[in-house]
Amino acid sequence: MKKMTPIELRQRGYQALVKELGQVDAIRFLQDVGWGFGDYTKERQQSLKNVTRVDFWQDIQEIRAKKDL
Repeated sequence: MKKMTPIELRQRGYQALVKELGQVDAIRFLQDVGWGFGDYTKERQQSLKNVTRVDFWQDIQEIRAKKDL
């Protein structure tokens, strides 16, 4: 399986939450866990540390190609 982009991961994660919890409870869950924990900057730097410019641009091109379908 191809590695998902961060956007794809977020979309699929949200879809899974809605499927299991329903839209209202999925939003309630995200509101509950989404605020005030961790160091976003440090976590973001860590998660993107191995992403190259080539990887980044390939992801952008794939997203744009999917929009054209």
